[in-house]
Amino acid sequence: MADRGWYDDSDYHEAVQRAERATRFGWSAITWTTGVLGCVLITIAVLCVVAVVACLFVVVASHY
Repeated sequence: MADRGWYDDSDYHEAVQRAERATRFGWSAITWTTGVLGCVLITIAVLCVVAVVACLFVVVASHY
């Protein structure tokens, strides 16, 4: 430490860079997870609508 100088902030800058990388990774994981969950919810909603329409078709077709 004595030979690096009194105002050496390299340890601080390295810690800040690691924190920034961890933050970017965290936000990427959050964004990816939210996107996947959104796609799953849209798929479930579409499947529910298809199931309702199919049931209505069966009910209407059975009366003829």
